[in-house]
Formats: sequence, C-alpha cells, structure tokens
Amino acid sequence: MVRTLDGSGSPGFSMKKKEESEDKDNLWTSILSEVQTRGSTKLPSCKSVLVLGDNESGKTTLIAKLQGVEDPKKGSGLEYAYIDVRDEYREDHTRLSVYVLDGEPSHAHLLRFALTHSSFPHTLVMFVVAMTTPWSLLEQLENWATVLQDHIDRLKIPPEKLQEYRNKCTKRWQEYVEQGEDLDLDSPLRRTSRNLDGEDGDSDVFPLGEGVLTRNLGLDVVVVVTKTDYMSTLEKESDYRDEHFDFIQQWIRRFCLQYGAALFYTSAKEDKNCDLLYKYLTHRIYGFPFRTPALVVEKDAVLIPSGWDSMKKISILYENMQSMKPDDYYRDVIAPPVTRKTVARETEIQAEEEQAFLGKQLALLQGSPPLRQESPMRSPAGVQKTGDRRIQGSPSVQTQLGSPKKIDTTKPGAAGTGEGVLANFFNSLLYKKTGAAGSPSLKSPNDLSLSPQQHSPVDKAAMRSDAAAELDRLTRKKPSHAQITINSPSPTTDQNSSEC
Repeated sequence: MVRTLDGSGSPGFSMKKKEESEDKDNLWTSILSEVQTRGSTKLPSCKSVLVLGDNESGKTTLIAKLQGVEDPKKGSGLEYAYIDVRDEYREDHTRLSVYVLDGEPSHAHLLRFALTHSSFPHTLVMFVVAMTTPWSLLEQLENWATVLQDHIDRLKIPPEKLQEYRNKCTKRWQEYVEQGEDLDLDSPLRRTSRNLDGEDGDSDVFPLGEGVLTRNLGLDVVVVVTKTDYMSTLEKESDYRDEHFDFIQQWIRRFCLQYGAALFYTSAKEDKNCDLLYKYLTHRIYGFPFRTPALVVEKDAVLIPSGWDSMKKISILYENMQSMKPDDYYRDVIAPPVTRKTVARETEIQAEEEQAFLGKQLALLQGSPPLRQESPMRSPAGVQKTGDRRIQGSPSVQTQLGSPKKIDTTKPGAAGTGEGVLANFFNSLLYKKTGAAGSPSLKSPNDLSLSPQQHSPVDKAAMRSDAAAELDRLTRKKPSHAQITINSPSPTTDQNSSEC
C-alpha cells in the first residue's frame, strides 16, 4: 500500500498536508516581504517647494524659519535652499529642496530651472503675500498665479498627463477627512497609502462644491500670508476693523478654493503657525500625519487645510460685514493710503531736469562783471569805495567846510584820516593866498598835492606861518565863525591849536 500512489487512503492525505504547509510558508513569506519593503522605503529626495511672491513679502525669512536659521541670507534671481526632513518612525531623513524666485517680473524666465517637465509631479507651490500691504494681497496672488500658469503652458506637458495630475489634485481634495473622524489614516502604516506616488485604487468620486478647483493647475498649492503681527498697526494707524480683516480673508479663501490651496496666516516675528506650516508641508509631500484641525477663530493665525473649506463656511464671515458687501471690489474697500503716493508725486514734480539745471549754471558762469555788481551782497562794498561815500561818511569835515568842492579827494592826504583832511584844508587855504599874490614859494597847484612830510623844513615853516597869518585874517574878517581845532599834520611836531 505504501508503494501505490494512485489509490485512496494515506498517499492522498500526505499530499494535502504538504499543500497546507506550502500555503503557510507563502503567507509568512508575503508578510515578511511586505514588512521588509515598508521598512526599507526611504524618503524620496526629488521633492521640492517653489516659493513665489513679491519683494518684501517675507519669503526668505519664512524659509529661514522653516529651516531653523536665525540669520537669513537674502539673494537675488532664483535662490536655492533646503529643509532637513526627518522621519522618526523609520529613522530616516532627507532634504526638501526649496526654490525662491525674486519678486521682479523680469526674473520669471528663471522658473525653467525650478519647475521642469520631470519635477512637475514632485513640486509644491507656495504663494507668499504680506499683511503689510493688505490693499494688494489679492492682486499679488492673481499675478503670480498667472505667471505660474504661463510657465506651465510653456512646459508643453501632454494633455493626458496634465489631466492625470489634475485628477490627483481633485482626489486629494475629496479625500480630506476632518481630524478625529478617521484616526487610522494617521497611523504610520497607512500614511504610505495616502502618498500620491502610488495609486490608491478606485474610490468613490464626489462632485466638487461651488467654486472649488475651477483653476486646477495639477500642483499642490499653499497660500501663506506673512507678517500678520502688523494687523495691530493697521488697526491703530489705518482704522482697520474686524470686518476689514474678514473681508480680506473671505477674498483670499475664495482664491484658495479656485486653486485647491491651503491657507496659512503666519508671523515669523511672533512665531505663529510656522511649525504647523512645516508639518503641513511634510504631510502633503511625504505623507506624514497632520493632526491639527482648521483654525479660523483668531484673525491673525488662520489655518485652513486643503479640502476643508467651502463657500458655505466662507459665508459665515459675511455676518460681521456691516459697512461693506462681500462682492464689493477689493480695492474699493481695502484702499491704499493716499499720503504715500502723494508725497512721491510731489517729489517727482519738484525735481529739476538735469539739462535745464546745467544751462542755468552755464549762464551764470558766462555772465559779465557788471551783472555780478548788481548782487545785493556786493553792492554795499561797491558804494563804500566811491569818493562821495567817503565824503558823506565824515560829518565833522562837512561841519567845518561850507562846500565839499573845496576838498580835493584825489590828493594822497585825503585817505579818510583826520590828519590828511586837515592837510588838504590847509593846502587849499595856502593856494588861495599864494596864488593870488604870485608867491614864488609854490610854483604850481600840483605842488599842493604834496603832503607836509614831503616838503623841506623851510617849506614846512613857511606853511605854518602862512597858515597862522591866514587864520588871523579870517578872524578879523569873520568874527562870527565857529571854533576850529587844528592838528598839526607833521608827526614830528607837537599838536597845535588855535581859536578864532
């Protein structure tokens, strides 16, 4: 019986046991291989984040905060940085590449280095705006979304592939689960199934709500509003109220609905939501758990994950708007300050053209000397140099003389001192006397111009005697004249005086 293999009995029983043993081995082998596969799975190193936003929007400071760097280094053009990402469960780590584009529109062509055809499915886009310029928040978001859409069009991704990326974004929006409803999704073993690198299988597809993903880019998008600590300054200086901030928030949330984006209000200065933003990025890119629910109570720390929001939830903000309507034009309600633009325009109007300024300087340099004498700063000095000014500036001489014509101002002795004036006075008196009598001591009127020091001692004595005689004659003729004090012009003689 042992040798017969085709009969019923023990040979068939032994084959059945053998098959069961092989099934057990296969089961354990499959379990071990699955655990080994999961344990050896490494974090991908091809993931990246593309940061877009205007200058002074806080892009570099935000990335430095996510890196844990205290002193950010600001560059230009297209900056590159990386964020260390650690998986504590698998004891693995990797680097998340970060590309920060300059805020100047002229640098948009650099996007071809940050977002390529191959890196498209592995890239998350972050739009960054600052609360310091609330009047231009919506405009900045729309501008950068247009720049990104234009770049995607230039990549020439096949339509079927682009549609596949869009379907994944739609699926992730629909798969969002409120925290606390499905805790199994946060377990370490389930998070790989939520990664977009693999297919999750067929699932129920629900219709999208109003205004959701109407502009699906095929990319994960996060909108970050930085510098929310500036809200208190807006309340004090610009009279912003809660309804203004609600009006801003509802417009930004509408924008996020269109692109399927998450929304974060952050403040690097006060460290608000920066850690939560880091956790959310690792959740969207690497499938890490994210247990924080949506936060909409605090106006400066709003957090709305992708897939949570809807127009019905946004309409709750409408209840607080009393002086405005939700559909009002954004700039009509959140208007820019007028004073800043007015000052800038006045400065431009007052600025003088360079050629006109140089022309004026050339005309001044080529001007004639008489034009310079017309200057009010130079005219007093010019008046003082004339002979009339010197005569008018000596009232004592005018009192002594009946007419200023009797003084010859061209003589060297008439230089403005009292000694020279008296010398000219005596010379004029001597000229009258000797000229009439034909005295040979003075040959011509030109000799009278000599100062007393230039005559010989004989001439000096003659002049003094003649002067004394003349004074006696005047005293006898005109006794009513005032007293005249005469100083000797000679420095070697004593001071003489006479009264008449």
